[in-house]
Amino acid sequence: MTTRTAPPAELTPQEAVDRLGDFTVVDVRSPGEYAGGHLPGAHNVPLDRLDEAAAALGAAAARGPLLLVCASGNRSAQGRARLAARGVEAATLEGGTSAWATAGHPVERPAGTTRTPWPMDRQVRFAAGSLVALGFLAGRAWRPAHWLSGAVGAGLVFSGVTGTCGMAAALARLPHNRAAGSAAAFEETLARLAG
Repeated sequence: MTTRTAPPAELTPQEAVDRLGDFTVVDVRSPGEYAGGHLPGAHNVPLDRLDEAAAALGAAAARGPLLLVCASGNRSAQGRARLAARGVEAATLEGGTSAWATAGHPVERPAGTTRTPWPMDRQVRFAAGSLVALGFLAGRAWRPAHWLSGAVGAGLVFSGVTGTCGMAAALARLPHNRAAGSAAAFEETLARLAG
């Protein structure tokens, strides 16, 4: 009887490229971000749909180790914790696809991809900064509008303390972050992972 050891909690890009064939790679970014470039052979299971995919991911993990990736490593760490709570072990990629690409490793893009959305952290910074500036400017004409800036600041502090980001979750649902046909693609992904 062969016993499998649990995968390491986090792999560097070099460790991942050396062992990429050993892992089922799962990209937890939005479909739009995934279309912008992902690790070779990665399956797209957005973080907000991870619970729907838990059974398929469990089946994939029973066949071999999982490697969760995102843009920087934050969302994949959240996904790893959520899967661990369900008894599914997974590793994460240190620094995410950003570190992977910076190290010069190959990135796949779907054929015909012309325009991709900004990475989610950039979208959050843009949206938060815009709301703070809007709250400041509107507050000059109507004093209570300053509360908008305060609310955004409080949300960013909460995000930093908890490691979650409600603004990123909301932005991920916008049409530009959803690839065309992503519902069908998600079902196909689940079938590939389960089978």
